[in-house]
Amino acid sequence: MSTTVETPDADEACAYCGSRIFDHEPICVRDCTDDCGSPNYFCNHACLSAYIDDNNLVAGDACEWNPDESNCT
Repeated sequence: MSTTVETPDADEACAYCGSRIFDHEPICVRDCTDDCGSPNYFCNHACLSAYIDDNNLVAGDACEWNPDESNCT
């Protein structure tokens, strides 16, 4: 699975708060379980975390940790 990496526009807005991403510490997130669609940009980890919480994106997506195995079960 490969993707093309491109630098976003200088005025790219945060997907959560709308601030210019390059005024902060930008993060690019791409959903590669769905054809590596268009990336979402966030101005920092706090906005990414709030976006995840607000959209309930962790429900059912976490592995169940088993101390006897080195990977997810």
